[in-house]
Amino acid sequence: EQDEFGKDMYTSARIKTKGKADFRYGKFEIKAKLPKGKGTWPAIWMLPSSTTEYGGWPMSGEIDIMEHVGYLQNIIHSNVHCQKYNGLDGSNKGWAKKVEGVSEEFHTYGFEWLPDKLIFTVDGETIFTYDPDEYVGNSKNVTKDEWPFDKEFHLIMNIAYGGSWGGSSGTDDGCLPQQMQVDYVRVYQSDVISALAEKEK
Repeated sequence: EQDEFGKDMYTSARIKTKGKADFRYGKFEIKAKLPKGKGTWPAIWMLPSSTTEYGGWPMSGEIDIMEHVGYLQNIIHSNVHCQKYNGLDGSNKGWAKKVEGVSEEFHTYGFEWLPDKLIFTVDGETIFTYDPDEYVGNSKNVTKDEWPFDKEFHLIMNIAYGGSWGGSSGTDDGCLPQQMQVDYVRVYQSDVISALAEKEK
């Protein structure tokens, strides 16, 4: 909302699970209703809980389960960033899908994290799969540059306002305040995959 804090004109909120609930592999479902208005930039995403092994962004990866910018109403984005493919040079891998009523109704944003691929869904429909084998030829050629997603990550839910993407077409203070309503966050993990993860440590 427009609420001066120090030298800043706006305040916004973020929830993150780092140190409380860190994950390696699993199925994630977040049911949410998104804010609306030019300048809003809600996101449901994941970052590595440690960057000591692979290094800082983008080397240790970023997983964007859902991003939305207010000037592109009803368009949902999912993206993956890593050393080989990232937003610094526009090579990040992802997809966009039109979903009607994202600010008027709750929709379920899903993500399945497997040991070899990432699958993104909206309301149960797959919109994008990141499979590094498709880009490097076969699994023998995949390195940490394409697949840093074998370490623990934590979940982040936030609303930004303005910024490099959310504000790239300007902002409209008349839309404030806004909120992202979250009905639930569910995480499912497989005993088989969890055992594999422990074995790989």
